[in-house]
Amino acid sequence: MTKKDKLLERFLSIPKDFTYNELRTMLSGLGYKEHQLGKTSGSRVLFFNDYIGHEIKIHKPHPGNIIKPYLMKYIYENLKERIL
Repeated sequence: MTKKDKLLERFLSIPKDFTYNELRTMLSGLGYKEHQLGKTSGSRVLFFNDYIGHEIKIHKPHPGNIIKPYLMKYIYENLKERIL
């Protein structure tokens, strides 16, 4: 099992301590690229997959690095519709 597979498996278990860095690595492994949404976007980011034309818009967590439970569910539902 590769590192990417383990990270995806961890995400699918919807952990309460999943970090933004882990999310970025996992989505990158699934073909998504991270984009800022303009100069004044603040913490808003867009993950876009060119191959399937799918986007996921979220806010970076702050002040910590842990993804909020509602965002985990939102991302899971988005990926379930398109990839999983």
